Amino acid sequence: MRAILAGDGALPRLLLEAEMAYVVHFKGTVIERHKGPPIKARFEQLGKLFDDLRAKDVTEVCLAGAMGRPALDPVAFDPFTAAKMPMLMQAMGQGDDALLRAVVGVIESEGFSIVAAHDIRPDLVVPAGVIFGAPVGEDDAARGRAVLDALGPLDVGQGAVVGKGQVLGIETLQGTEAMLRFVAETAKGSGGVFVKRPKAGQDLRMDMPAIGPETIRQAAVAGLSGIEVAPGEVMLLDRPAIEAACAETGLSLWAGP
Repeated sequence: MRAILAGDGALPRLLLEAEMAYVVHFKGTVIERHKGPPIKARFEQLGKLFDDLRAKDVTEVCLAGAMGRPALDPVAFDPFTAAKMPMLMQAMGQGDDALLRAVVGVIESEGFSIVAAHDIRPDLVVPAGVIFGAPVGEDDAARGRAVLDALGPLDVGQGAVVGKGQVLGIETLQGTEAMLRFVAETAKGSGGVFVKRPKAGQDLRMDMPAIGPETIRQAAVAGLSGIEVAPGEVMLLDRPAIEAACAETGLSLWAGP
């Protein structure tokens, strides 16, 4: 049996369309409505969560959806979590990738296997080529890729916006929406390109980049002309709705090079 450790966004629901699984809902995390049987959990009580998973014969775990860093209540720690917390806090200070690797290490040490979201729904992974419109801003896209390649080892983010050769925004801990909002407020009408791709060495089992129709609309509000994603390394959450949003906004979307 499989369990989805669910975060915000459409991905958990899309995974449940492929097959039924338990859905772990952490206290304080907002998730979409879903049809999977729920398991309520707290970040402070990982020992209890693992016991609950074993009681339901869960052997595989999938991390799916956006999840911010929680505000933890040390008083609520169970003994298992209290013992792991120094290691997790150290990893947290090293960036998102380090934290995710540490969390996965804890999960695997308890006997559970990690399953990638894109292995459950390989149809969500974008192939190379044009999705809508035509590629634009070739030089800006190339500069965006170069920026992300340079920042990847620093575990900064998965996206950058470049317009007329200028770096207008870089995705950080606050996420894509905050970056595009910043670009909308500071450089609206640039006609720039948003480049989305994984960081070098990123473990895609845990955190394959994804875009949805709202990403298209947010990029259009920011005055961009196109979005370039990495083929085979980014998921499209609801491709028909994404294409409809591109038609609505006039934004181009492609995967490459």
